[in-house]
Amino acid sequence: MRPLLSFLIFVSLAAAQQPAAPKPPPPPAYTDPATAGEDFVIQGEYTGTLKDKAYGVQIWAQGDGKFEAVSYPGGLPGAGWDGDREKVTRTPGARAEGSKTAHFEAADGSISAEADGQTILVTNADGVRVMELNRENRVSPSMGEAPPAGAVVLYDGKGINGFPNSKIDPQCNALKEGIMSNETFGDCHLHIEFLLPFVPAGRGQGRGNSGLYLQGRYEVQMLDSFALEGKDNECGGLYKTAAPKVNMCLPPLVWQTYDIDFTAAKYDADGKKTTNAKLTVLHNGTTIHENQEIPTVTGGAKLKEEAKPGPVFLQDHHNPVRYRNIWVVRK
Repeated sequence: MRPLLSFLIFVSLAAAQQPAAPKPPPPPAYTDPATAGEDFVIQGEYTGTLKDKAYGVQIWAQGDGKFEAVSYPGGLPGAGWDGDREKVTRTPGARAEGSKTAHFEAADGSISAEADGQTILVTNADGVRVMELNRENRVSPSMGEAPPAGAVVLYDGKGINGFPNSKIDPQCNALKEGIMSNETFGDCHLHIEFLLPFVPAGRGQGRGNSGLYLQGRYEVQMLDSFALEGKDNECGGLYKTAAPKVNMCLPPLVWQTYDIDFTAAKYDADGKKTTNAKLTVLHNGTTIHENQEIPTVTGGAKLKEEAKPGPVFLQDHHNPVRYRNIWVVRK
């Protein structure tokens, strides 16, 4: 064998025998505000007025003291903003080590702002204060809603638990991810409350990921997409089917709600599907899907499409998402 060829074969074999580099550990996920750090304190929603015009601002943490402030003319999503994305501005910011405030500055230097978790103080290029925004702590109007008569209660935190082999987080008396109900459902109305973790260094699908699967087939995404665009793979999205009409995701570690009217797919006597499944979804009280058809099962589904009813499935995507007050009314 030629020396060069022998050397190349040796190098190739040696490289093939090298162990694969270990995967980096996932970024920290916080479930307790008390231990989430200074960045968590600054992150949140703020509202104020400038020249009699209302504005809403969402600040989301990006890890290592970095932030982005997203400004909405008219007010916050679902509370004044008209949905015109072209008028939304995004401004980077940072918190110096040891500081309890974050500084933001427009690219052209026309304004700067300081945020401390309770207020955002905005000044112009001359250093004159022009605006003050105050923190908002929004609560879904259906939070804590009691099940009506005849509802199937799947979890009430008081002894009823319709998810076999589930685990409960004692910190918040709520269910942990990766569970499936013992009851199955066709057409129904479902209420659920969920809590997304704070994962400031996470991005995309690695930032508080789970999902609610109706009939174990059709997913309404759960994800910390606070202050993001609101895509079909973000919170409230129907994966590869439909993005939410508005991104109603609240900040992480704030309890949120889905209220869903679901109509199952219909089949004829020969088992052929005649009508797609449909759903209407309210996220924190705002309609994000209305009579939206779902042409087929979504990714990660546990069951194939058929006429049989199916369970409520809450996905385990290796993120600590929590759930409570889950009930279903059959139609």
